Amino acid sequence: MSRVDSRDLPLTTNSDLAAERYRQGVDLLLSAWPGAADVLDQAIDADPEFALAHAARARLHAIRGEMPHARRRIEAAEAILGRDGNEREQSHVAILSRVIDGQSAAALKQVCTHLDSWPRDILIFSLPLGAFGLFAFSGMAEHDQARVDLCERHAQHFKADDWWFLTYRGWAHTENGNLTLGRDLTERGLDQRTENANAAHALAHALYEAGAIEETERMISEWLPDYDRSGTLHGHIAWHAALAALERGDVERALTVYADSIRPEVSLGLPINVVSDTASFLWRLQAYGHDVPEGLWEEAAAYSEGYFQKAGLAFIDVHMAILAAATGDRSAVERRVEALTRLVDSGALGAGPVAPALCQAVLAFAEEQYKACIRFLEPVADEVVRIGGSGAQRQMIEDMLLLAFMQGGEPSKARDLLDRRLHRRTSPRDMRWRDSVTG
Repeated sequence: MSRVDSRDLPLTTNSDLAAERYRQGVDLLLSAWPGAADVLDQAIDADPEFALAHAARARLHAIRGEMPHARRRIEAAEAILGRDGNEREQSHVAILSRVIDGQSAAALKQVCTHLDSWPRDILIFSLPLGAFGLFAFSGMAEHDQARVDLCERHAQHFKADDWWFLTYRGWAHTENGNLTLGRDLTERGLDQRTENANAAHALAHALYEAGAIEETERMISEWLPDYDRSGTLHGHIAWHAALAALERGDVERALTVYADSIRPEVSLGLPINVVSDTASFLWRLQAYGHDVPEGLWEEAAAYSEGYFQKAGLAFIDVHMAILAAATGDRSAVERRVEALTRLVDSGALGAGPVAPALCQAVLAFAEEQYKACIRFLEPVADEVVRIGGSGAQRQMIEDMLLLAFMQGGEPSKARDLLDRRLHRRTSPRDMRWRDSVTG
């Protein structure tokens, strides 16, 4: 094979081995499969002047939150391109540099322009997509539709069996409410490349959103054992299995999955997943009326102390507030609300006022001040999508409002919300709640 990437775009390298390792490394990165770091390092060893290999390695460092390493790698790529490189590679590296520097809005704008010229540049195409991508964390209310629009605009440039495009296109449609198409595309993507954690994850979403709870658990139990625990999505995919067990009311099974794969002591996932998965699982467990085993809240909160102390990423701010509220650290929630409010006032927070309101609602709910929770949460309920993440992750916020209605003396509002939810998907838990508020 000539010196091109996995989608036939030319690469500036004098080494066939470097090009081969780059193709393999990027595909591993984009399937969230272990080994990408080693393979990309081999590409750099084969050609130290291979700018895109340095850039891909920078992207992998950034995904893992290893920002000093990411900056050094992207600076190496920029220096090489100062001596050599084509227009596509210049733009590719510039976009990744902006992402690493936190210039998300500028990066998103440049991504869309870049893809008009090079739609098959999949490392760049991946940046706006996913639950934690540039669209999701932009603060846009319509980011689910924006992902679909971007994929459909460029669908003609991909082969029908392209595993990467099938995976991300399917996930985009699932999150935007087209569950039948989303599932079909995602299943085809997983069939094309079974060693693809992003496809397994996307399929878990499609099944869960469709109310296929037992099928969700079965799919994960069959697929996950072949995914090494070092894979970045191992714990998060297990989280989906734990949620499915909770949905069925099987608390013992849910806690077993949590203890085996999700809790901070065992998970090797990314900090954003470990913090959000532990906080949201334990919140659901407690809110649904079950006992949280002693020490689990404190363990999750202790882990979170090493990350995300600075407010400004709305999705994670809400989960950090949950951990603080659950462990009685009221002042930590108040400080985060104050910091978020300052960011809102300065225009620096894409998600806007919804972020501090959600943190205030979290604290009120934890203190069993249900009317106060409703007062904070109900006015922004339609804006929760602005914090990013997935529909399954944001469902916790809707659950919070629903339970606040039920506990705060608003049964008619609880029934209305449950009717809307049951119209979207069949949920054993929602049907039990509907019976309780009707009876």
